[in-house]
Amino acid sequence: MNTPYRNEARAGVTLIELTVVIFVILSIMSATMYFAGNIGEWNKGKRASVALREVYAAQRSCLADNPRKAVSSITSKDLIPYLPSGGTALPVVEDLNGNVLAYDVTKSPPALNETGGGVYDPSGSTKDSLWDVGE
Repeated sequence: MNTPYRNEARAGVTLIELTVVIFVILSIMSATMYFAGNIGEWNKGKRASVALREVYAAQRSCLADNPRKAVSSITSKDLIPYLPSGGTALPVVEDLNGNVLAYDVTKSPPALNETGGGVYDPSGSTKDSLWDVGE
């Protein structure tokens, strides 16, 4: 049985179909590369958060053992024996540019300070509750 509209010449893909498929693949790849680039920043933030939490736990334990000691008189050396990880120094924390940040343990909860002395807040806002500790 012969069908009058049978098109046997259409066996491949057109240039437009091929272009659309390549465009979709490139779009997915560029989105993946963009988000993969931000993972390093996210990991630094997570490590800093864990380190701050550990120093805060050490600060609370130190104050529990020394109830008459004022928070403003605590030093980093006072907290080292109370670190949950049992380390011999406070954990090192870097900002997004790779600069080492210092802890301000005289505030509760502790804060991270930049090299110039200001409180480290990569979010850029003091009212968003991100990194807004010790103020």
